[in-house]
Amino acid sequence: MSGSRKPCNDDSWIVFSSDIYGPTKLGDTGEASISTLDLVFAVSDGMGGGNAGDLASSLILERMAAIIPETFRAAAAGFFPDSIAHLQQALKEVHEHINEAASGMDDRKGMAATLALAWFTPENMYLANVGDSRIYRSRDGKLEQLSKDHSLAWSQWKRGEIKEIQYRSHPRRAVLYEVVGGGHAQLYPYFAALPYQAGDRFLICSDGLVDGVWERHISDELAADSPPHEVCGNLLKRAIDNSGTDDTTLVVIRID
Repeated sequence: MSGSRKPCNDDSWIVFSSDIYGPTKLGDTGEASISTLDLVFAVSDGMGGGNAGDLASSLILERMAAIIPETFRAAAAGFFPDSIAHLQQALKEVHEHINEAASGMDDRKGMAATLALAWFTPENMYLANVGDSRIYRSRDGKLEQLSKDHSLAWSQWKRGEIKEIQYRSHPRRAVLYEVVGGGHAQLYPYFAALPYQAGDRFLICSDGLVDGVWERHISDELAADSPPHEVCGNLLKRAIDNSGTDDTTLVVIRID
């Protein structure tokens, strides 16, 4: 679910299943089984002049959707690539692709985007993130941010040097030292492999949501016994009503 008060929404999101036949995009709401499929959920927040932000975020997700299913084709050929290693290589290729797409074009100069991606297999959830788009998990009423913001202000907050209210008004909160693209030679994403269990809820969001809601609001909504699309709608409305200065995109997943 996505919302914006700006003429152009630079956020992109994707939900797709992955198998030997490649990616299959899924709808805004629905249910799916991972007994024979992998499921991938991702949000990307673009940045850059003109329409470059919108282009960067959409290109990143399209490329990730093309690359992730390669693990199924490799398995069919008798090879079983490590999922984290596969994500590392995928993001390296995507980073280079975004830089190449921006090379020599003034209207794409500095084109870059964040990424928050959750890849569910029958065994684990594999996480990849770059920038300040986030992945949260709610388990037994406890909220935990699984991703890591690539900003110094966020690191100060998580080390306890500043409180959430100070972080939210920090003048350099949006200054990121890792983005996909942006002309940087190297990229250092955050990866993790995490088990999941029945009852878990996951939220993937761009920073526009965080601008408009506090973590206690996220915690309360994810802990409530409401369908994921209602949780999305409630959080999106609150974020836009309270702030609305940035594009706001979120995906909610419930493990049954």
